[in-house]
Amino acid sequence: MSGRPLPLAAGVLASGRGSNLQAILDEIAAGRLDAAVRVVVADVADAFALERARRAGVPAVFVDPKAAGGSAAYEQRVASVLREGGVELVVLAGYMRICGPTLLAAFPGRILNIHPSLLPAFPGLHVQRQALEHGARFSGCTVHFVDDGVDTGPIVAQAVVPVLDADTEDTLAARILRQEHRVYPHAIRLFAEGRLRLEGRRVLVDAPAPGADGAALIHPPLPA
Repeated sequence: MSGRPLPLAAGVLASGRGSNLQAILDEIAAGRLDAAVRVVVADVADAFALERARRAGVPAVFVDPKAAGGSAAYEQRVASVLREGGVELVVLAGYMRICGPTLLAAFPGRILNIHPSLLPAFPGLHVQRQALEHGARFSGCTVHFVDDGVDTGPIVAQAVVPVLDADTEDTLAARILRQEHRVYPHAIRLFAEGRLRLEGRRVLVDAPAPGADGAALIHPPLPA
């Protein structure tokens, strides 16, 4: 994960509205992320992420899991689409499927996901509900490499938000989502710059170029 030329060729997998995809596209358009989204693949035909891709001039591909003939065949088709796009890094953006062995083998150590909690706390679904039920004082989001577990891969970067007494699942989710839009492009940037090193379960971040910000933890000021 070092010494690679820029820009990074990324492929995005999505299932829904694609707000994190939009955040990535916006950072690229603003010149703050030296990457290019080569293709967006969705497993839902009317996923709004596909429309976001089309508006940005990015190839948008629907791969129907029901028509693929099994999960391995489906992932083979997805991997083929990504390879045809010259994709180096696969970015999961609201992708509601577990990555199986076929996709993991096609892009070993090159799949990122973002999860709306401070992993390893609260993996899986209904994350904000879990945080509120457990009385957590802080929550946030985590970018991690994907492995063969559910939200268990090595952690790249995290952003922290407070859990307020008046929070509902929706208000907490909205606050976390704003930080997802910050931290996901940041993590992709670290990968693109070749600054991530994996040692066991730990992801180490090499020093940035002079004048750059190398923080792997983004902690916004707490609201008043």
